[in-house]
Amino acid sequence: MSEPRAYKNPYPDYSGPESVQGIFDAHGRLTAAFAGRISSKISELLAVMENGLKSADPRDCTGYTGWAGIALLYLHLHTVYGDPAFLQRAFDHVSRSLKCLTGSRVTFLCGDVGPLAVAAVVYHRLQRPQEAEECINRVLQMHRTVVKSTGNLPNELLYGRVGYLYSLIFINQQLQQEVIPAQYIQQVCDTVLASGHNLSQRMRIVEQSPLMYEWYQEQYVGAAHGLTGIYYYLMQPGFMTDEGRLLALVKPSVDFVCRLKFPTGNYPPCVGDERDLLVHWCHGAPGIIYMLLQAYKVFGVQQYLEDAVRCGEVVWQRGLLKKGYGLCHGAAGNAYCFLSLYKLTQDPKYLYRTCMFADWCMNYGKHGCRTPDTPFSLFEGMAGTIYFLADLLQPLAAKFPAFEV
Repeated sequence: MSEPRAYKNPYPDYSGPESVQGIFDAHGRLTAAFAGRISSKISELLAVMENGLKSADPRDCTGYTGWAGIALLYLHLHTVYGDPAFLQRAFDHVSRSLKCLTGSRVTFLCGDVGPLAVAAVVYHRLQRPQEAEECINRVLQMHRTVVKSTGNLPNELLYGRVGYLYSLIFINQQLQQEVIPAQYIQQVCDTVLASGHNLSQRMRIVEQSPLMYEWYQEQYVGAAHGLTGIYYYLMQPGFMTDEGRLLALVKPSVDFVCRLKFPTGNYPPCVGDERDLLVHWCHGAPGIIYMLLQAYKVFGVQQYLEDAVRCGEVVWQRGLLKKGYGLCHGAAGNAYCFLSLYKLTQDPKYLYRTCMFADWCMNYGKHGCRTPDTPFSLFEGMAGTIYFLADLLQPLAAKFPAFEV
């Protein structure tokens, strides 16, 4: 079933404290030797990446495959290591991104808003408040377009409203202050909610799922284009003022997704698709786990946690993908689901599994994986793998970039 898409996992599973000797201690702190190995691999891959970027598309401003994504990586490295040289590299790359904005899409990963949001944070750290404010104002200028219920703007993460929503949250979190007022965030959530309820009514499936969303006439399920990525945001504390709508609209819609689960514990890419093939962050268990864990935190239903644990088993068995080591559809993106389980449960098994996937990623290029279309980018290529390795140095603070809040 999954053999063509994933390698057989060669690592023994966690079997107790002896499994983690030399990797991390009883408090989840990486050993100096393992952390050192990660840091030296980061340095090595950065050099390869910078060389490879010399032939990258000079006009791709995006976070997903372009210069804003590279800037986001360096911003993250500056957070982890505190080296001002990384902040300077973030500035260089985001400046390049700002020169080739398209004036079209409104999302963090695939539009102009991401480069502007990253630039705002870079300027803030460089203590250039006027330029930071200018970028934030440009992000907010797009708010009216996003909350209009007319037009054909989708609601998903890559090209739609929650991709804009993430940009607002990113700015507030990075600047550690509410520079974007809460009502801006709530208005986007309200529009997403209304849009989903309207489609559910039009499809006459309100009793099954009070919310429904489409992208290109398909009801996608996964984190990037689909229902679970949207519900993950709608369940964040403080994003919606009305607790009643959460229980009446969001919870039954989450339950609808839960009923789509395959016997293996994986999920389909679209509603009605019976093929149990994809184990990617963008489609399948590795992305759906975030919705399940958030639902467990908000509603306290044990079944959500059990389904999330099943997702973790799917990823452990089928997550070392032949597509490569990237975030969107690769081993690094899949490893983040173990980190999310570890942060919630504190079970060392999940940190161990993350470290095994990191070991796989540190053998970059040695497994015969396919080369992505943009081999050095944040979401398809090497930059995303570096981002994940740097995140593993502080496991409890780790978050899937441009998605997890």
